[in-house]
Formats: sequence, C-alpha cells, structure tokens
Amino acid sequence: MVSPDRLLAFAAMSFLLIVIPGPSVLFTIGRALAQGRRAALSSVLGNAIGAYLLVVAVAFGVGALVESSAIAFTVLKLAGAAYLVYLGVKAWRQRGSLPVTIDGEADRGSVRTLWEGFAVGVANPKTIVFFAAVLPQFVDPGLGHAAGQMMLLGLIFVGIALASDSVWGLGASAARDWFARSPGRLAAVGRIGGLSMIGLGVTVAVTGRKD
Repeated sequence: MVSPDRLLAFAAMSFLLIVIPGPSVLFTIGRALAQGRRAALSSVLGNAIGAYLLVVAVAFGVGALVESSAIAFTVLKLAGAAYLVYLGVKAWRQRGSLPVTIDGEADRGSVRTLWEGFAVGVANPKTIVFFAAVLPQFVDPGLGHAAGQMMLLGLIFVGIALASDSVWGLGASAARDWFARSPGRLAAVGRIGGLSMIGLGVTVAVTGRKD
C-alpha cells in the first residue's frame, strides 16, 4: 500500500498536469464541438482506458523502453498525430451534414468514439513521458510490489482525468447546443472541431523530446 503522503503528492502533481489543456483535453473539446455530449464523454472514457494501459505498460517495464528509445517514442508520437489529423480532416469534410438528434447530440456509435478516445489516450506523448519518468518516483521500494503500487497510483491519475476531461467535454457540448440551432452555426462548429483536431495533431507531431 502506498503511503498517504505519496498518494497526495502524486495526486497533486497529476492534477497540475491534467488541468493544463493538452492532447486529451483538446481532443475532447474538438469531439464535443463536432459530435456532441455523448461522443465527448465516450471519448473521455476511451482516453482514460488508453491512459491506464500506459500505466500497466510502465508498471511492467514497457514504458522504460519507450522512454529510453527515441525511435520508439517518435513512432508512437507520429502515429497518434497522424490519427488526430485524419479525424480532423474527416470532421471538416462532414461539417455541413453533422447528424443531430432531438437532444442535440450526434448520432454515432459509442464504441467507435470510445475507440477514438482510446487511440488518443494511448498515444498521448505528455502522458507517456509523465508515467515513464514520474510515476516510478512515487513507488516505495521498501513496500515491495512495485507494479501494484504503480497501478494504484495510475488509478488516481485516471480518476482525476475522467473528472477534469468530462467537465471540459460537457462545457464544450453545451456551447455546441447553441450552435446546433442554425445549419450555418453547425457547419461552423464542424470547422472549429476539425481544425482543432488537425492543429492538435500537428502540435503533437512537432513537440516532445529533443533527443
């Protein structure tokens, strides 16, 4: 069991990282604007699952490989960036025909948006570096079961991320409801959502480690 002081210190550091808008937050906002509340929350859940998969990877040593290998890190980063750009282009092309249900939400499969959020979460360079470089520092070697400690700490991170990203998604989807009252506004939402994801993909591609 991780000591309370370590849990609190890790929670505080995680909160500071999460509340600063990064790939996950910007992706959630883009999805909320382009697709609505349901898609945004599905993306948030998928992103959390992807982030926790990174925790498991770090706990069992895969994260150390990514952190030490510039090639592995770059491949994963560029794959995630390319996927974001693809989603952004797709949202832009469909901007004039975004399907809206009676409650203003996009009528698209939750499984698909869950997967898209997962892909962003598991390829988030900021999260990868945080887990690989910071997470092990909060493990107490004297307690043993290092992997178990990391997975417990990861649950704290994911819980904070779920709450924070959901707030961003709900706020953005509420703004989308106003735009959805006019076809012209809705097309503008599609453009904003698409451009935000394209810009995010480009940002992810050009930022990160310098080695």
